[in-house]
Amino acid sequence: MTTVMLAAGDASGDAYAADFVRALKERFPQLRCVGVGGDEMVAAGVELVAHQRGLAVGGLQELLPDLLGVMKVWKSALKALREVRPDLLVLIDSGGFNLPFARKGRALGLPILYYVCPQVWAWRRGRVRKLARRADRLALILPFEPAAYTGTGARTDYVGHPLVDRMQARTTVSSRSARQALGLPLEAPLVALLPGSRTHEIRHSLALHLQTARVLEARVEGIHFVLPVAPTLDPWAVKRRVARSGIAKAFPLSVVEGHSLDVLTACDAAILKPGTATLEASLIGRPMVVAARASALTAVLLRKMVRVDSLTMPNLIAGHPVVPEFLQEDAAPERVADAVISLLEGDARERQLAALERVRQALGAGGAGRRVAAIAEEMLVANRCE
Repeated sequence: MTTVMLAAGDASGDAYAADFVRALKERFPQLRCVGVGGDEMVAAGVELVAHQRGLAVGGLQELLPDLLGVMKVWKSALKALREVRPDLLVLIDSGGFNLPFARKGRALGLPILYYVCPQVWAWRRGRVRKLARRADRLALILPFEPAAYTGTGARTDYVGHPLVDRMQARTTVSSRSARQALGLPLEAPLVALLPGSRTHEIRHSLALHLQTARVLEARVEGIHFVLPVAPTLDPWAVKRRVARSGIAKAFPLSVVEGHSLDVLTACDAAILKPGTATLEASLIGRPMVVAARASALTAVLLRKMVRVDSLTMPNLIAGHPVVPEFLQEDAAPERVADAVISLLEGDARERQLAALERVRQALGAGGAGRRVAAIAEEMLVANRCE
């Protein structure tokens, strides 16, 4: 039986991997898939050897408290890799875990496909050649990424962004119907708070988002807030943090488990951390402000390594500032609130929406999962012929 092993360390990777697996199973109906991932991969028929919740961490200093969980996932994944010896190893994003895992796969002589490559073009540029050495094929999802691998010898394929397919169905869902489904106020100004899907992001950015919401509540009559909890997080732990903050006491805040896309569809504007959610908001057509904090040590080290002007993906794709970005000491709740208020109505809202439409067009017409499945089929067939 043909076997593929996958490793996806976060919620977006789980979703992309699930779409890829479904497309690949159309080509190989008897395919066996095992790996590290989440609930969407399980729904697509993947046998999990470890759940990605143990990898819902990040940063540098922030990693230490959660190191035991990471190591448990690592040991389970490595044991499965050696026992299963898959016909193809497919890695999805999560460079901190998957680059070392690629080295283990390479040592076993396995063909390796990296889908949704780490953003080595933004920082740690030495990783570009490392990635090129450790993976046989790179499936790239952003239009400017192929240039980063010029001269490395890497075999790259630009496949388009996997979010495009996932978001096409959202265009037929109205804000009102999304609010009804979530039990949210139908007429109130609604702001979504998305501080992140990893434990360290909640530790450092949740309080910032709640503080900003408090400022907005004092300035915008009847405003309501909604916080979706990512499936990679313990919802009760997040709710405890909200309660312990004291900020949200008697506060117009709804906390929902999952449903982040429904929340983005329902809201008038969103406060997000840098990451996939900014592209989801772009494709849905929701104005947004990026606001996030990390530990002081992580912030210092990132400043030394990052080589791009913005960490917000729509800004990088557009080539100029489209989304207001407030990071670390610049992330004062009053400043973030000012930016949000400007996007609730008026010219600033319309300008951003027009710019986000251009970002959407730059991401392509869809079909990424099917294209990556075709690449995987090529690699599986070539491996059989060797």
